[in-house]
Amino acid sequence: MPFAWTAIHLMNIVSSAGSLERDSTEVEISTGERKGSWSERRNSSIVGRRSLERTTSGDDACNLTSFRPATLTVTNFFKQEGDRLSDEDLYKFLADMRRPSSVLRRLRPITAQLKIDISPAPENPHYCLTPELLQVKLYPDSRVRPTREILEFPARDVYVPNTTYRNLLYIYPQSLNFANRQGSARNITVKVQFMYGEDPSNAMPVIFGKSSCSEFSKEAYTAVVYHNRSPDFHEEIKVKLPATLTDHHHLLFTFYHVSCQQKQNTPLETPVGYTWIPMLQNGRLKTGQFCLPVSLEKPPQAYSVLSPEVPLPGMKWVDNHKGVFNVEVVAVSSIHTQDPYLDKFFALVNALDEHMFPVRIGDMRIMENNLENELKSSISALNSSQLEPVVRFLHLLLDKLILLVVRPPVIAGQIVNLGQASFEAMASIINRLHKNLEGNHDQHGRNSLLASYIYYVFRLPNTYPNSPSPGPGGLGGSVHYATMARSAVRPASLNLNRSRSLSNSNPDISGTPTSPDDEVRSIIGSKAMDRSCNRMSSHTETSSFLQTLTGRLPTKKLFHEELALQWVVCSGSVRESALQQAWFFFELMVKSMVHHLYFNDKLGAPRKTRFPERFMDDIAALVSTIANDIVSRFQKDTEMVERLNTSLAFFLNDLLSVMDRGFVFSLIKTCYKQVSSKLYSLPNPSILVSLRLDFLRIICSHEHYVTLNLPCSLLTPPASPSPSVSSATSQSSGFSTNVQDQKIANMFELSVPFRQQHYLAGLVLTELAVILDPEAEGLFGLHKKVINMVHNLLSSHDSDPRYSDPPTKARVAMLYLPLIGIIMETVPQLYDFTETHNQRGRPICIATDDYESESGSMISQTVAMAIAGTSVPQLTRPGSFLLTSTSGRQHTTFSAESSRSLLICLLWVLKNADETVLQKWFTDLSVLQLNRLLDLLYLCVSCFEYKGKKVFERMNSLTFKKSKDMRAKLEEAILGSIGARQEMVRRSRGQLGTYTIPSPSERSPSGSAFGSQENLRWRKDMTHWRQNTEKLDKSRAEIEHEALIDGNLATEANLIILDTLEIVVQTVSVTESKESILGGVLKVLLHSMACNQSAVYLQHCFATQRALVSKFPELLFEEETEQCADLCLRLLRHCSSSISTIRSHASASLYLLMRQNFEIGNNFARVKMQVTMSLSSLVGTSQNFNEEFLRRSLKTILTYAEEDLELRETTFPDQVQDLVFNLHMILSDTVKMKEHQEDPEMLIDLMYRIAKGYQTSPDLRLTWLQNMAGKHSERSNHAEAAQCLVHSAALVAEYLSMLEDRKYLPVGCVTFQNISSNVLEESAVSDDVVSPDEEGICSGKYFTESGLVGLLEQAAASFSMAGMYEAVNEVYKVLIPIHEANRDAKKLSTIHGKLQEAFGKIVHQSTGWERMFGTYFRVGFYGTKFGDLDEQEFVYKEPAITKLAEISHRLEGFYGERFGEDVVEVIKDSNPVDKCKLDPNKAYIQITYVEPYFDTYEMKDRITYFDKNYNLRRFMYCTPFTLDGRAHGDLHEQFKRKTILTTSHAFPYIKTRVNVTHKEEIILTPIEVAIEDMQKKTQELAFATHQDPADPKMLQMVLQGSVGTTVNQGPLEVAQVFLSEIPSDPKLFRHHNKLRLCFKDFTKRCEDALRKNKSLIGPDQKEYQRELERNYHRLKEALQPLINRKIPQLYKAVLPVTCHRDSFSRMSLRKMDL
Repeated sequence: MPFAWTAIHLMNIVSSAGSLERDSTEVEISTGERKGSWSERRNSSIVGRRSLERTTSGDDACNLTSFRPATLTVTNFFKQEGDRLSDEDLYKFLADMRRPSSVLRRLRPITAQLKIDISPAPENPHYCLTPELLQVKLYPDSRVRPTREILEFPARDVYVPNTTYRNLLYIYPQSLNFANRQGSARNITVKVQFMYGEDPSNAMPVIFGKSSCSEFSKEAYTAVVYHNRSPDFHEEIKVKLPATLTDHHHLLFTFYHVSCQQKQNTPLETPVGYTWIPMLQNGRLKTGQFCLPVSLEKPPQAYSVLSPEVPLPGMKWVDNHKGVFNVEVVAVSSIHTQDPYLDKFFALVNALDEHMFPVRIGDMRIMENNLENELKSSISALNSSQLEPVVRFLHLLLDKLILLVVRPPVIAGQIVNLGQASFEAMASIINRLHKNLEGNHDQHGRNSLLASYIYYVFRLPNTYPNSPSPGPGGLGGSVHYATMARSAVRPASLNLNRSRSLSNSNPDISGTPTSPDDEVRSIIGSKAMDRSCNRMSSHTETSSFLQTLTGRLPTKKLFHEELALQWVVCSGSVRESALQQAWFFFELMVKSMVHHLYFNDKLGAPRKTRFPERFMDDIAALVSTIANDIVSRFQKDTEMVERLNTSLAFFLNDLLSVMDRGFVFSLIKTCYKQVSSKLYSLPNPSILVSLRLDFLRIICSHEHYVTLNLPCSLLTPPASPSPSVSSATSQSSGFSTNVQDQKIANMFELSVPFRQQHYLAGLVLTELAVILDPEAEGLFGLHKKVINMVHNLLSSHDSDPRYSDPPTKARVAMLYLPLIGIIMETVPQLYDFTETHNQRGRPICIATDDYESESGSMISQTVAMAIAGTSVPQLTRPGSFLLTSTSGRQHTTFSAESSRSLLICLLWVLKNADETVLQKWFTDLSVLQLNRLLDLLYLCVSCFEYKGKKVFERMNSLTFKKSKDMRAKLEEAILGSIGARQEMVRRSRGQLGTYTIPSPSERSPSGSAFGSQENLRWRKDMTHWRQNTEKLDKSRAEIEHEALIDGNLATEANLIILDTLEIVVQTVSVTESKESILGGVLKVLLHSMACNQSAVYLQHCFATQRALVSKFPELLFEEETEQCADLCLRLLRHCSSSISTIRSHASASLYLLMRQNFEIGNNFARVKMQVTMSLSSLVGTSQNFNEEFLRRSLKTILTYAEEDLELRETTFPDQVQDLVFNLHMILSDTVKMKEHQEDPEMLIDLMYRIAKGYQTSPDLRLTWLQNMAGKHSERSNHAEAAQCLVHSAALVAEYLSMLEDRKYLPVGCVTFQNISSNVLEESAVSDDVVSPDEEGICSGKYFTESGLVGLLEQAAASFSMAGMYEAVNEVYKVLIPIHEANRDAKKLSTIHGKLQEAFGKIVHQSTGWERMFGTYFRVGFYGTKFGDLDEQEFVYKEPAITKLAEISHRLEGFYGERFGEDVVEVIKDSNPVDKCKLDPNKAYIQITYVEPYFDTYEMKDRITYFDKNYNLRRFMYCTPFTLDGRAHGDLHEQFKRKTILTTSHAFPYIKTRVNVTHKEEIILTPIEVAIEDMQKKTQELAFATHQDPADPKMLQMVLQGSVGTTVNQGPLEVAQVFLSEIPSDPKLFRHHNKLRLCFKDFTKRCEDALRKNKSLIGPDQKEYQRELERNYHRLKEALQPLINRKIPQLYKAVLPVTCHRDSFSRMSLRKMDL
């Protein structure tokens, strides 16, 4: 009985040992009186913490990565009370230990101490012992403590084949019941012995000793339980079983009574019983649970053969022969299968080998005549065996089955053919493994156990039994178990071994092969190896093959032939099983073929004679039926068909290495034909085409792919599809023959000769052409896949050292020349990379309709043949699904990634192809096609532009932020419609790397270096234990590296483009149509200059540009004037580069450009103009522009001009000097602008000034106006931006009217007056206006009708954004006649649509409050600190609803930052500033809110809200004052000053602040102030009364203010102050009367308002209404006498009254009192 127990909560230890903050963790358990505790101390002696990468599974999974070594001290043990503590009781206690409870108080604690060191296991522990106590590696030092591997008894089956010899037996004595035995037997122990005979001396020393004992002992004892007649035992006894067991081997148990007080003459122990277990029963190992009877006497002779259950005569037994001793025996053995079905099969096969009949299996005796049936039934019964033993003995099992296929046994003189039965058994075993061990597949869906079997274990059985085999140690039958060597032996070039190695996570593998060479030696070398320790049991003895020759006949059956035959003839479920796991049989067949060739020295033989016709027919039939399966079943069993398709492709790939290539090509053609015939009838062919792509991709991954395509031969149809070249010579079957001049076009088209000659390349390019064809229905999803296939092929060629020298590369590139044509066809579908930094988009030289037309087609009609898989062209295009063109179909655009890959392929071909061949081809191309090629190159420039490190960092941070479910999302996104499982089949290696042109594509073990990038599958790592999480965040170094690669790629790509442009220029310089094409070349060149480029590229680029300009000067100065401007801009930009070499090249280019222009006409006005304009736009737009470097470059140009001897006598140097001086001036202004970058008003003022300086140079003024418009738009000043654009349009109109007299065009600025009165300043009336006819003037793109239209449309859009819809209408009034003249109905409909929209908005926003146009402030600057601004006054236009505090805070903050916060002071009042009273060291700002001011006559025209907020030039602000200096006083002394400001230009203008040019003041007397106030009140009342819809709240507020009693300085007080008596001064009579009339009007309005209010209120406000009415009557009564008092002097008759005629009219002249 156990004495005490305790529990350790592992999770606590792991988590607390993992937390680095604490140094000790106390886990307390309260037990009765004392507290037990586990204290965990950090043990400083344990160093070298290794992070564990394994994680536990389950809910309680904890993180072991941070686990540090810990020492655990357990001080708490509980005495076990009962006889036996059941597991359930223990679990209850454990649950209670987690929470203090009364249960634990009942347990008796025992004081003891147990110390445990816990530390994470290193990956590869040193000084390791196997469970058999063998050293894994020999110990260099024997004094170190070893680490011992403990054999695991897993709870679930572990499926790992036996690869090392292991033969162990574990014995567990459990309990003994001697309660009914007479005599003294209380302190009992059991002695266990392993006997090979019955004599006591026959005990074998095979029991493993405990630590600090000898290694093996002959006996083991159990512990004694004191005074217990029925003890329990808890021992484990481990026995090393002998390799060969006989019937006499048995376990003997002897029971002893041990005396505690030894008496004299009595032994210490007395035997009290015996029992035993025979080890073999009917040839099988006996294991399991036993309940044995115990005999009181020693067993008799020959007992070991019998079981103790057999009642032997004359023996005495305890308790009447009942079972009293419980014991369990467990075996772990690589010899004994412990499965009846496997045992039977191995026994029968062994009997055949040994030729021993009859065979005893269990209770049966099988005679020879019955052997055949039994053998067949045992083969078919293998299916019933347990999976775990099948896997453990898998290698042996498959070896035996293969042996039965190859060497049929002879039974009773007859050869028995077991091929079919064995094939069926293999198929079913393999399928069973596949289905049950799903987690054990590699990324290609192959079961790793089977893959490693083929790779390491399988080899051809020796078919000549009497000759020694070439294998190790002369063993011919099958490779011995302990051989870890790889058994595929052939030249390294045959890359066929494409499976995983045995799993390293299997702890039982005792060693791994050191290198392939050693492996090969171990297989081929004839060294005899000592295998004595690895002997198999008798029925698996392989050496018996050599000893007994009687059982087998030397029949010559070759495994691959037999396999192919069986596969072809099988049917039904067997065939289905074989198809499910076709990869296994294919790889087995290929390995068998290679072994056959190798061992029979046939590798040198011609390929055609290597294999017999019969076998080749079988292969052809097999491939044909499998292709048919793929075609007929791809919709039903998608997953299976994908696996099958991949397996077939790899099989054919392998066959290319060992069979006749022509034959293999015919097989490929068969597959293609089957697929093609099916494609015609399919509505949606994409799945089948996708399968075909996979098929092709895998075949093309052959290492001799290039050679197979015959890159050297001429394009004449060869005699056979492929002359056979042996593997050894094919690498060097060099690029020796010269290309002779042949029809060049054939090389660049997918012509029949091309596709016959370069068979595989032809297939690849045909697939590409077919899928990228915009007419191809339903294949859009495959674009990425097919492009990646080509991309990866080229990557692999590029990185292949065999093709590294240029002539060879040119040969390889020749295989892909049609690619250029195919990509040119796809231009409209490519992703537009230019959009990102170029608003104009790519310069499509050709209209898209031209792309559609057949005339430009590069691809011969044989593209269509791809579908049919035929190589003979038919006369008509087949009406296949691909070519049913839907008219005017929209192009689907490729993704950026696909387009990029496609362009990389194009550049690779252009880089490596032979220049002369390209030149000849370019000569044949039409202008249309050459322009298309230039478009492609233009696109390439944008695509490969260097983006810089920041972009990579940004991308990286984005990636890192993505959420935890990244995997799920990625799988979904990446795989799209493709099934995730299909991915398991992909053998390809997806390249995610950077897009360098030589992209490193090392060949993967599977021999396939190409795959589709989109199909990268997130999958578990190959290892058994851990799942590798992809690292998402990249380190700094990686980002640096990526940026470096990106930069190198950009340079490389651009240099290739430059080379191609050179070839194009050379080609077209001799043809007539050079103009249009040279323009295209120039476009590409300029575009590349505009992108971010490396210094290396720019030097070459400038050289090319200079050559182009000097060869074709008229091109730039006459035809492509737009390009000339562009070129100047690019050169100037590079003149300001910080790299001196680029500066010197750019300066030289610019100087030569001027010189060239001068030489043409003794004047370089055009370049002068363009350079000045370019500088302006560069200055206005470029952020990182360096003025210092640009000045240096200008100096260089000046020096060139001075040193130029040829032109010294001309005006050229002076002109250059003028130009440079002018440029310096612009730069200075620009520097000022830089200083004021933060001050938007000042910046715009400067720009305005520069623009004004260009009044004589329309192009430059236009540039600056547009710069200003851009700045305004950035700051959302849309009204100002619109004004800039209107000014630009007016300027253009002014010069256009000089150039062309068209009635419908605006006459000049005058036309634009309605839009803005400021526009007249653009009129070209000054003396120094340049004539627009002069060279280089008004040459920009805007000085055209379409340019004008563009400006006006932009202006309208800006006005619309500013909410000034009335102005939109005015702009369109100018535009409509132009479009009408051009009969452009489409444009007109758009304009009228926009007008309708604008007027609609005006209607909806009639009050105008919805559109706030701006708030105006007067800002005065005082103080010398302000420089130019001192004593200047401006009106600032600020965004709507800007408060005074906001602008005050903004300006104070801005200038405070500039001059110092203590220097700047804001003047709070708006009185006139006296300069003398100000501190000269300070800067003062005075800010006043102003309102637009209109004279009475103006108000007639300014009706709407818009009218009152547009074209404003006068503003007003009021200042209250009293004569004694205070601001406010009593009513009779309150004066008001009105200040009216007039600005130089009307708002909105092209800037947001305008100078004040005029100022007038009006002073109001107190009575005038009162009149104004009363008029305002009366207006408010009228407005509130007549408001629609009525607003009761507003009305009541106004009423309350008018008639409320509490109002101070209210209407009554005003009346009492000013109307109580008639003024003495006659000048005030009119004012007095006016005020009286105001009050009259006021009372009338109050009455109306009360009446209106009465109609609006509810019953709850009745009382309030009555109160208001009472107040009103009081007010009226008080006012009545004041209102009625008239000044008699004002009412004298106007005419003298002579008579009383016309009394009516008389009455009309005066007011009568009624």
